[in-house]
Amino acid sequence: MTQQQAHGSVRPGGRTARTRAAVLEAARERLGAGQYAELTVEGLAARAGVHPSTIRRRWGSVHGVVLDLFDHVAGEVRIPDTGSLHEDLRLLAEGIVTLYTSAQHRNTLFRMVAAATAHPEGARTVRDFFAARTRQVSGMVRHAAARGEIPAGTDVLAVVEAVSAPIYYRLLVSRQPLEPGVARRTAAAAYHAARAGAFT
Repeated sequence: MTQQQAHGSVRPGGRTARTRAAVLEAARERLGAGQYAELTVEGLAARAGVHPSTIRRRWGSVHGVVLDLFDHVAGEVRIPDTGSLHEDLRLLAEGIVTLYTSAQHRNTLFRMVAAATAHPEGARTVRDFFAARTRQVSGMVRHAAARGEIPAGTDVLAVVEAVSAPIYYRLLVSRQPLEPGVARRTAAAAYHAARAGAFT
């Protein structure tokens, strides 16, 4: 079972898909309004037009709903597997940059990170999401190591972090524009560092 399925999306269409869309949109709206602390199962259910038991059964808690929302947003960035780690890292970085050209996605990220600084549950949600996403993406680095493209024993999670961290630094700390060259530069830096054994 995938992480997304564990959060309640067990069928691709029909009522389940409509319910999921409504609940995730309700969570997105509340996050966009800066109301993470006020998120409750009952409040999300009322806004989505579903029964609270539906949310508890499919997501377990608000934490599960928000993780699923992040999964849904992150799913717009495909995980490449071209046979070239340099190309894979470039495509990944470009996907992240493109994702956050959307003001809606940027706002969701900003609000969630802001919540993480003030609420333990928000911090857990952000930590769990990024840990899971990094694990998902790390497969392409493992494939590169298996091909001999990078040294055996390379810390695959560290490579993924190296390509994504500069982008999130611009988004969340320096608030500099995410121009296209950012993706190219961060991918190249992570790739050459990995090739040189910096992550072994």
